[in-house]
Amino acid sequence: MQEVVLNNGVAMPILGYGVFQIPDAAECERCVLDALATGYRLIDTAAAYLNEVAVGNAIRGSGVPREEIFVTTKLWIQDAGYENTKKAFEKSLARLQLDYLDLYLIHQPYGDVYGSWRAMEELYREGKVRAIGVSNFYADRLVDLSIHNEVTPVINQVEVHPFFQQAEAQQIMRESGVQMESWGPFAEGKNGIFQNPALLSVARKHGKTTAQVILRWLTQREVVVIPKTVRKERMMENFSVFDFDLSPGEMEAIRALDTHQSLFIDHRDPAIVRRFGGTKLNI
Repeated sequence: MQEVVLNNGVAMPILGYGVFQIPDAAECERCVLDALATGYRLIDTAAAYLNEVAVGNAIRGSGVPREEIFVTTKLWIQDAGYENTKKAFEKSLARLQLDYLDLYLIHQPYGDVYGSWRAMEELYREGKVRAIGVSNFYADRLVDLSIHNEVTPVINQVEVHPFFQQAEAQQIMRESGVQMESWGPFAEGKNGIFQNPALLSVARKHGKTTAQVILRWLTQREVVVIPKTVRKERMMENFSVFDFDLSPGEMEAIRALDTHQSLFIDHRDPAIVRRFGGTKLNI
């Protein structure tokens, strides 16, 4: 598996498996077991996904040595702040049945993110987590957090797909030493992405699927990606994307699909801030 090296020297698989929207415990455990059996070694979850226990059960039951698996989870807004973050981290660790995390992220750029970050810096220094980062931070918030704290985030996990490519944001991340990670690489099927003529044309040239072309486009951009599927055959398909390369012309054809707009959430929309900030989860 191809890896990226984060700004603290930790190596991370560039392709992983995400468990967003798999709340059913039995299904989630089965999916993570299938993903690990397929060869995935990066597993991405979050407290807000309500499936950390299932992920932990799968890891323990997989037979794969713990040190070979890169586990990410995330802090939800209701637990923002210094003391709350410390407590939330321990709860996530217990649900996952792990002694340490590989990556801990602030899930949303709301609430007392600076208090949370100070707590996460301490957890990092104590060796309870190998790396810390953020999710859904726009470039200005990311830079502000980075320059006013001792530890720079290693990751910013954001919406990235052919219709919202975030090239400028990626450049700013690179300048700050932050690795871009994509959630929603297939745009959840929006805009007819799997039938898009440009993507289909590239896929046919390589004898690949549209999904495989999208994942290869992202990994060639050096973007970490965590596609989600509940079907093992799709997991295997998504995993088989390193046996071909896209040409500069093909990369340019995909670049032309960029609308420069999110298909999901504007994190600067006051209505979104109120809705997310008021969402209390049983975690």
